[in-house]
Amino acid sequence: MKPFNYTRAEGLEQAAKDASQDGALAIAGGTNLLDLMKLQVETPSQLIDVNPLPLGQIEDDRDGLRIGALASNTATASHARVRADYPVLAKAILAGATQQLRNKATTAGNLCQRTRCYYFTNIDQPCNKRDPGSGCGAIDGIAKLHAVLGTSSQCIATYPGDMAVAMAALDAQVEIVGDDGGKRTVPVRSFHRLPGETPQYDNVLEPGEIITGVTLPAPVGGTQLYRKVRERSSYAFALCSVAAIVDIADNRITRADLTFGGLAHKPWHDPRLSELLTGQAPSLELFDEAADLLLENARGYGENDFKIPLARRALTATLCEATGVQP
Repeated sequence: MKPFNYTRAEGLEQAAKDASQDGALAIAGGTNLLDLMKLQVETPSQLIDVNPLPLGQIEDDRDGLRIGALASNTATASHARVRADYPVLAKAILAGATQQLRNKATTAGNLCQRTRCYYFTNIDQPCNKRDPGSGCGAIDGIAKLHAVLGTSSQCIATYPGDMAVAMAALDAQVEIVGDDGGKRTVPVRSFHRLPGETPQYDNVLEPGEIITGVTLPAPVGGTQLYRKVRERSSYAFALCSVAAIVDIADNRITRADLTFGGLAHKPWHDPRLSELLTGQAPSLELFDEAADLLLENARGYGENDFKIPLARRALTATLCEATGVQP
């Protein structure tokens, strides 16, 4: 780990100004950032510890719920209203990492964890995300865990988180404050970026911007599921995950919000699936049609070809469970 300066934030505006300086990064739980610093993937010149800021509350927000940026993943997953009104979020958080990591990981830190792969975390390997212009070792290399949707010639890494996948299904909103005090709100569905020609940027945060919280909409009801397929159940990133909110009335689907993890550089939400499914009677044929739509532009890279049929099966199984259709 390379030397760095460390300061504790004394106020939100000052923390944002400090974070806008070249080489500065904000840190909260540090569950991802410290790992990357030890590997010398991240080499900040200054860390601004934002833990002293009063951003840890989970509180009612109009009809919805506001989760502070510093609320731990454990606190969010165990919160009574999250468990009652947004169970897909609690299930997704509990499917991620270990209890020890969830105790330290925060809402903002989880959203901002790096989209990464083993080429990104090995500084001896080429990686356009870590070192733009150096190449992508994964495209012609070991690609078992890599993306099949939304890839580019620059990067095929997958976003590793679970929490954001559920938040995207819920259409949660990210609250952001800039170093000039200005505020803006970004849907979680638009917060993370696809790699394109600039894979070094994982999300839409600008220098000096700090996340202050995430707001959930009024309770949406329905059947809320989080299905995560991984190599070991104790602790592993998703090969494919599905966050689903599905409602049925008179044997017709009245709501179907689906978001996928493990398949792309960001939580993958395709609004066409909701348009296709809503108003239809649930059936295996309909679910096959939805899978065709989801995967029509999917591309495997050899070792990860299995993810395409895996995503189809995960989608079908989730919709069968939500609607009662027999697979």
